[in-house]
Amino acid sequence: MSAALKHATVGSRLFCVHSAQTIWHNFKSPTHQTLHHLLERCSSMRELKLLHAQTILHGLSGQVLTIGKLVSFCTSPELGDLRYAQLLFDQSPQPNKFMYNHLIKGYSNSDDPIRSLLLYRQMVNAGISPNEFTIPFVVKTCACKSLYWEAVILHAHAIKLGMGSHACVQNAFLSAYVACRLINSARKVFDDISDRTLVSWNSIIGGYAKLGFCKEAILLFREMQKLDVVPDVITLVCLLSVSSKHGNLELGRFMHLYIIATGIAIDSIVTNAVIDMYAKCGHLQYAECVFDQMLDKNVVSWTCMVNAYANYGLVGYALEMFNRMPVKNVVSWNSIICCHVQEGKYMEAVELFHTMCSSGVMPDETTLVSILSSCSHMGDLELGKQAHNYIGNNNITLSVTLCNALIDMYAKCGALQIAMDIFFGMPKKNVVSWNVAIGALALHGFGEEAIDMFEKMQGSGLFPDEITFTGLLSACSHTGLLDKGRYYFDIMSSKFGISPGVTHYACMVNLLGRGGLLGEAMALIKGMPMKPDVVVWGALLGACRTHGNLEIGKQIMKQLLELGRYNSGLYVLLSNMYSESQRWDDMRKIRKIMDESGVKKCWAISSIEINGFC
Repeated sequence: MSAALKHATVGSRLFCVHSAQTIWHNFKSPTHQTLHHLLERCSSMRELKLLHAQTILHGLSGQVLTIGKLVSFCTSPELGDLRYAQLLFDQSPQPNKFMYNHLIKGYSNSDDPIRSLLLYRQMVNAGISPNEFTIPFVVKTCACKSLYWEAVILHAHAIKLGMGSHACVQNAFLSAYVACRLINSARKVFDDISDRTLVSWNSIIGGYAKLGFCKEAILLFREMQKLDVVPDVITLVCLLSVSSKHGNLELGRFMHLYIIATGIAIDSIVTNAVIDMYAKCGHLQYAECVFDQMLDKNVVSWTCMVNAYANYGLVGYALEMFNRMPVKNVVSWNSIICCHVQEGKYMEAVELFHTMCSSGVMPDETTLVSILSSCSHMGDLELGKQAHNYIGNNNITLSVTLCNALIDMYAKCGALQIAMDIFFGMPKKNVVSWNVAIGALALHGFGEEAIDMFEKMQGSGLFPDEITFTGLLSACSHTGLLDKGRYYFDIMSSKFGISPGVTHYACMVNLLGRGGLLGEAMALIKGMPMKPDVVVWGALLGACRTHGNLEIGKQIMKQLLELGRYNSGLYVLLSNMYSESQRWDDMRKIRKIMDESGVKKCWAISSIEINGFC
């Protein structure tokens, strides 16, 4: 007996279970009309498979219309099964446009959207002409995967087929170009749309908002008003997000007043966007006022306020707001944990993490990255290992971001070998992965190995960024690789087009200072395109102490006094230099300057951990 017949026989035995199947069972001569009637009442893949079995038993499976109906049900995102739909499609002797469209639509909404592009190509090669229902779903895949050239080819094909002026097709290409960050191409499509819908307006305004073109987004909104196009929630959120992202209070305030003046119906999403806008534009009191006036606060509303206080460094207020939340989700927990990490309250962040786990909320990648960051800053290897074990024990996927955090934690906690083992075991690495690995080797004094890692990074096809060169120059500085340091400092701009920042100059000053080239270091500082900070002067002053050069030390002091920078570490360092040279009068002058400027010497604190106790 064939597999299909076995399937049909089993289906026939089970078919009488449900009422829909019983209807067919009572028919003596079932027809396609009967099948279609039953398909409309089908509510699960189990029922559909039973119906499919009956079509085989009664010889109805050869009809293209029948198979098309079955494929249509199987591509439903709620009830369907794409694998079964593909099997039905493959067994059809002559798939038609209806079947192709539904399968393309199903794949465009799946985890494997590229299959929709392959099906489209197969459809065209089979001589079946796509229609206005086919194109938007294929273009959706291009938008999802940022496939620009594929979108351009499809656009040309749509125009050739005479579908370039269909509103649904134009809106699809508009969204695709926005997703590919090609706002000029998107604008050309928008300008060519004769009958613009609200979807068209939202797509182009959202595109400008996403890419930071604040002025263009505002002008389009004003054009909407002139044409009496009423904005919806999506329009308002887009414009509020522009003002939040760029700190544009004028735009944000205008949008809020527009909402109040027009009385337009808004929901909690828009209100939360208003709160977020005021908080990020520096008006915390306005954010509090809007929040207090909300009648229906949800978890997002409360989290917005937690973030607002956190952004201002008001950890106490943020924690108080968090404790008042009636419902907490993983996002709100992440907000309060990140808030404590940013303010250097690492142990408190870890305690919050334990409370979060006890409350039954499952941490996500963001949570674990914050906890690993806390372990890094505290140098707590044992706690870091516990966090790593938690990831493994709970079957949490080790993403690239999570692996990067683990490498950084192990390196900063002294376990360099474990850090490098994780790095080399990563199936995929991004620029951050290489940067962390280079920085880890630099931190532990493996300069040559860090340089070798940089060469491997280039061999992998990834381009370095400014952080890469910070780690590279730091590695050269720590190991005294003067010539290589000069070389990499030169090529970062000449070869890679990366302008050196203050951190890069500080690394070079440190490298030159350690080599005793204080004059060259001083010349480098004078040639900086930006003002040197405390780190730069501190690097040079440390070299001056090492080499006993008080003259340059005096010049540094003069610069610090002119800039009004009072850092206790630098003044103490210079004071110690005078003390070591037995220049007591100069030492007393430095101490006097410190007293008059209110500079306090920071007390040194050391701690060790034994069996979990400090």
